[in-house]
Amino acid sequence: SLLRSRAIETQTYVVASAHVGQHSPKRSSYGHSMIIDPWGRILADCGDQAEALAVAEVDLATLDRIRTEMPIMKHRRRDIYQQV
Repeated sequence: SLLRSRAIETQTYVVASAHVGQHSPKRSSYGHSMIIDPWGRILADCGDQAEALAVAEVDLATLDRIRTEMPIMKHRRRDIYQQV
């Protein structure tokens, strides 16, 4: 849920890697490396496999359309935050 939210609020593709497996008696990870589009749709999910490869197409035309329809960068408060 947090990765999907991050993709939506930043209007970017998010590629997230995650460990999977038992690391020690007290620590295990559950995987689900994934690729998420700017609308928060999961394009690829590796599930809980020990070794997997996620591949997804990055559609720059869709990205441009989303950023035109919802121009979040125009709403930045440059009077409050310094520009880097």
